[in-house]
Amino acid sequence: MTDVQRGTAPLADLELRLLAFERDWADRMGAKEAAIRSEFGLPAARYYQMLYALIDSPDALRHDPLLVRRLQRLRDARTRSRAARTFRAPAPTTQDMTD
Repeated sequence: MTDVQRGTAPLADLELRLLAFERDWADRMGAKEAAIRSEFGLPAARYYQMLYALIDSPDALRHDPLLVRRLQRLRDARTRSRAARTFRAPAPTTQDMTD
């Protein structure tokens, strides 16, 4: 059965390259941001926007379920960690109140 018969679209070349890059990244050395720029010609922020949209795609999940689920877990853990941080100003001290 083809992708069209299943009602899905095959992943685009760039999407396949994004997944392959993430799959192979553990074997690479160096700064990931520099590798992203040289491989894709994109700033890291744009790369991650594209990657996170891709891993929410059912087509990506069908293509490589283990990788996509691992990336989703990592993203979700980062999101939880970021949400757990508090960005409140320190409470005023009695010294601050008398000034």
